Amino acid sequence: MNRRFFSVLLVFCGILLLGISCRSKKVKTVEKTEVNRSVPNKYLDTVKKVQPPIVQEIVPPVVATPEPVEETIEVQLPAVPREFRAAWIATVANINWPSKNNLSVEQQKLEAVYLLDLLKNNNFNAVIFQVRPSADALYNSVYEPWSYFLTGEIGRRPEPYYDPLEFWVEEAHKRGLELHVWLNPYRAHHTNGGAVTAQSMVRRAADHVVRLKNGMYWFDPADQRTQDHASAVVSDIVKRYDIDGVHFDDYFYPYASYNGGADFPDDKTWNAYRRNGGMLSRADWRRDNVNKFIQRIYKEIKTEKNYVKFGLSPFGIWKPGYPAGITGSSQYDELYADARLWLNEGWVDYFTPQLYWAIDPPRQSFTALLKWWQSENTHNRHLWPGLNTVAVRTNDRPTEIVNQVRVTREILPQSVGAVHWSIAGLTKSPELLRRLKEGPYAQKALVPKSPWLKANPLLQPTLLLTDQKQSVFAKWLHKQPEQVVHWIFYVRYGQEWEIEILDAPITSFELPKVKYGKSLNAVAVQAVDRLGNESVYIAKPIR
Repeated sequence: MNRRFFSVLLVFCGILLLGISCRSKKVKTVEKTEVNRSVPNKYLDTVKKVQPPIVQEIVPPVVATPEPVEETIEVQLPAVPREFRAAWIATVANINWPSKNNLSVEQQKLEAVYLLDLLKNNNFNAVIFQVRPSADALYNSVYEPWSYFLTGEIGRRPEPYYDPLEFWVEEAHKRGLELHVWLNPYRAHHTNGGAVTAQSMVRRAADHVVRLKNGMYWFDPADQRTQDHASAVVSDIVKRYDIDGVHFDDYFYPYASYNGGADFPDDKTWNAYRRNGGMLSRADWRRDNVNKFIQRIYKEIKTEKNYVKFGLSPFGIWKPGYPAGITGSSQYDELYADARLWLNEGWVDYFTPQLYWAIDPPRQSFTALLKWWQSENTHNRHLWPGLNTVAVRTNDRPTEIVNQVRVTREILPQSVGAVHWSIAGLTKSPELLRRLKEGPYAQKALVPKSPWLKANPLLQPTLLLTDQKQSVFAKWLHKQPEQVVHWIFYVRYGQEWEIEILDAPITSFELPKVKYGKSLNAVAVQAVDRLGNESVYIAKPIR
């Protein structure tokens, strides 16, 4: 009898000591290391001013007799904020990243992390990263050489070796940001891209590349080899990288100024087309080449990975006079890009016309053009305009950009979003960044859903609540964690719901039982997939 008593006593003491030890470590604070002073001068001054966020990891307390709440309830949850908030990061000519083409690998990574942290900390949720500026690669490609803008030499990989795209995808996803790869489909060599070497596609594809009078080289869009090669490049990226989107901008046939005002030099393919019985006019034939290519890319992306979105960012004016009173260049007649057709046909998941003008000027009004593009959006695709965050012509750029975000919300309430050209408009304007963070971007937001893209419904998560003296510890789980990108966490104090959008790795929270004089009475959680679709919620009461 005495032996049994002492055994029970020893077990009880062990549990008591373990509980005291664990309670003393309930919250661990993990601080990011200070940014290395080797960050290039382009970003160093800004890096000094931005303190890295403190991430709190909640470790559940050990309670001798936990009493989890098993009862579930039905509730009316509030709508979660949704808005696409992205910035372009240009690599061509080292516009945004890397800031120089001779940086060390460590410096490249530090710059990338700084830019991603900037977006994350200011409630952006996506980045559009240029990986193919001119028939080159900022990733490990079997089709094209390493970029001059990355290492200062065409074809030379970074040393010590790393894959920049793989790094950007991983770091973006760690921060809950979507990463869309941005490619230029037809530009073969940029004037700032160093000397043309044997490694360049200008030499390797010389039979279907032409030289323009400004020194650039361009693939002939009418040549089948051009289309097949560009298609292979896109498919390779989609297959091998965990990206969220593919993005083309406004460079189709080149601007006339690139060739000194002369016509694009495509006599070879045009004459072959005519000899084979082609009946289209030369302008219509050029547009037809691009139309077929856009449709092909969209279909091929969806065949490989249905969830990868395809986005286009054409010049903001389709034709002068559309809508009435609009003047300026015509992408239809100069770039042979019938962007209205692509939107009408639904060959995109999101459409980002470059509306780089202010709201007021009537000849290129931001508002008038956005409304016109929306009138052409017959398939209700996402219409997220491009904003000239760097240099919109106005006396007060921060106010103009904030107003453009608000106008976009009014015109497109069902699918709100905007893309900022470029991230330099944010890094070089702390005032604009502050105005966005304190104004329209004050709350986190999920990206809008894409209902035309099929997705496997997420299972309902599991929610565990442990009642403590002054707080409630919440822990949630999912049977398919690899499909979860975000969680939506809801708590109700009194009659008021609070919403928190959390990144996938965060799966616990400790909540005070009383806040602002109101009692905690319900907790709910939903899982969110990479297309923004929520699972069925689970909610539990707090008695």
